[in-house]
Amino acid sequence: MITTRNIRSALTLTLVLCGSSLLQGQAKVGTTAAPFLGISVSPRAAAMGSAYAAMASDATGMYYNPGGISRSGTSQFVFAHTSWLVNTDLNWFGFVLNLGESALGISVTQLDYGEEMVTTVLEPEGTGERWAARDLAATVSFGRNLTDRFSLGGNVKYIHQKIWNETGSAFAVDLGLLYITPFNDMRIGMSISNFGSDLRMEGKDLIQRVDLDPTATGHNETIVGNLKTDPWPLPLFFRVGVAMDVIRMSRNRLTVAVDAFRPSDNTETLNAGAELAVMDMFFLRAGYKSLFREDSEAGLTMGMGVTMALAGSVQWHLDYTFINYGLFEDIHMLAVAVGF
Repeated sequence: MITTRNIRSALTLTLVLCGSSLLQGQAKVGTTAAPFLGISVSPRAAAMGSAYAAMASDATGMYYNPGGISRSGTSQFVFAHTSWLVNTDLNWFGFVLNLGESALGISVTQLDYGEEMVTTVLEPEGTGERWAARDLAATVSFGRNLTDRFSLGGNVKYIHQKIWNETGSAFAVDLGLLYITPFNDMRIGMSISNFGSDLRMEGKDLIQRVDLDPTATGHNETIVGNLKTDPWPLPLFFRVGVAMDVIRMSRNRLTVAVDAFRPSDNTETLNAGAELAVMDMFFLRAGYKSLFREDSEAGLTMGMGVTMALAGSVQWHLDYTFINYGLFEDIHMLAVAVGF
């Protein structure tokens, strides 16, 4: 039987373990497939330094913590666009259907690398062909309120990568929980993402004619072989965070949030951010991502948002975020959401 005491004990233990893990870490950059899964999809979350594990009660919570999607009390549609690094584009679509104490959601993430001409040594001006690369993740989510303060949720996702004629696919699950404490309604959230199968690239360009024994004569020198690539694991993400309204006056509030973030392909970091709400209509946000990580280009994040109530109970949300990415170009994120 789940009790409030058991929940508190589990959350406290997890926070201690996660906090201690930040004291020791080893960079493992480049050791996983599908790195696009680590790109923040929500302008609101990104503006708060991606400290969103305990804030995730809207549709974008499917990415950060599916345990919170049943807390919004409304259905919501979100479309977000990010002008990502080196002229790539990240698009995210999400829809959550409110079912009372439960919520059902779907989302699609796509990273488009664009197209380029195919060139060779003999044809440096191009062969007439064009190559492209795209990443895709499709997710089905479910969340449920177990009590008035505790909720659980999970995702099942399909992940697909394509570069020219080669493709690779994998399946994964995410799990998350959200607990609202009696202390000033402070929220504690935890999630684990991308627990699944390895991904291996396959395609027609890996089918090559080979000579099994170049030193021998009188045998078939053009045997068709299929080059086998190595499988790579998906990046596993563990988040644990806290968020609380430190100022709350009528329809105005100031919320602060901190996340401990532990990826399997890099060192552990802290993310921190704050959101100022004025009349529950205008929002100013700021944060800092990847605290204590050496050689990180991520850093200061800033954003704003506005909420407009239209006919009936329909609400429109518009969010914009600016991210300073050091040596890379600045990142701009924009999202439009409709709640009903």
